Amino acid sequence: MIFLRKQLSGVKIMVLTVERSPEQTKKATYSRTNPFRAEVLKNINLNGPGSSKETRHIELSLKDSGLSYVPGDCLGIIPENDPELVATLVKEMEWDGEELVTINKQGDALPLKEALSSHFEITLLTKKIVQQAAALTDNEELKKLAEPENVNELKEYMDGRDLLDLLRDFGPWHATAQEVVSLLRKMPPRLYSIASSFRANPDEVHLTIGAVRYNANGRERKGVCSVQCAERLEAGDTIPVFIQQNKHFNLPEAPETDIIMVGPGTGIAPFRSFIQEVSVNETRGKTWLFFGDQHSASDFLYQEELEKYMEDGVLTKLDAAFSRDTDQKVYVQHKMLENSQELYQWLEGGAYFYVCGDKQYMAKDVHETLITIIEKEGGVSRDEAEAYLNDLQKQKRYQRDVY
Repeated sequence: MIFLRKQLSGVKIMVLTVERSPEQTKKATYSRTNPFRAEVLKNINLNGPGSSKETRHIELSLKDSGLSYVPGDCLGIIPENDPELVATLVKEMEWDGEELVTINKQGDALPLKEALSSHFEITLLTKKIVQQAAALTDNEELKKLAEPENVNELKEYMDGRDLLDLLRDFGPWHATAQEVVSLLRKMPPRLYSIASSFRANPDEVHLTIGAVRYNANGRERKGVCSVQCAERLEAGDTIPVFIQQNKHFNLPEAPETDIIMVGPGTGIAPFRSFIQEVSVNETRGKTWLFFGDQHSASDFLYQEELEKYMEDGVLTKLDAAFSRDTDQKVYVQHKMLENSQELYQWLEGGAYFYVCGDKQYMAKDVHETLITIIEKEGGVSRDEAEAYLNDLQKQKRYQRDVY
């Protein structure tokens, strides 16, 4: 500790400063509330020409952060809003982008443009925001929409709309910029399954992120974080990150255990981490990956890597399904059914079964297919097959990371 005595306008001030040793600095704790600014090492599009998708492979440096992770963990990113959307908001409301606005209960302030860019969520509406906004306008339509008995109509309106829509649809507004930003929620972090093994890539973390773009209510919409990563994040840039543990999606403790992984599209991310981890283990079990996407020629993510792992014996089996390459759509669950006997034998031999990806459709279909396979190959009733699967879950041999 060093005490410094300073002279300022004739007033003596005692200042206490603390010098950290290099070891202490390295062990500084980075977290959701104190993220680490990770440098971008690589950012490439994994999809080939003609693909309707854009999937980014991003490599970030964790050097000097003291952060580490295990396969199955997530990386949190604190994103920033699209600058074009922020500029349109400011222009639409005839605000001054440099005006200072209070951003929290502690009274901290930022210029309006910066607050809308990096601090507040502006792409998602909530019931609370709309109802509170109704007090800032004479628009009868909004006041009616905000009434408790019209909750279903309100829900329908909010779906696919954002703050700009709200401000455009229900003026004229009698609100200051401060009153509007006071309605908003703090920007939440986005969590992504980590696509690398820390043991295989010391001081690095890799991500597999699909850029989200779609049209709704007459406007093009962009995923806040995914499109920032796709359009505005280059090698040499930094981005605030933290590690989020995932205690419910992990490799088996015994490295010789067999694993079956189902991860179509960006759902492959944690399984790239799993396979990399297996590759550095001296003892390993068998590994089986089911991957799926639209077209083999343009959407086979990490194809060369996976084929190399097959050659090296790290990946035992690889079954890929491409839904748009044939007249009849083929998905991962169809590949599971084609291999039902062997898949059941793996389960009977103690294999762990993992699913990552789309919760609404894929994960449900895979779950139902798994029950069908157990029912057929085990010669049991549907109820008994469901009980078998429930038992796998209790043993943590059936794990899902779905979204």
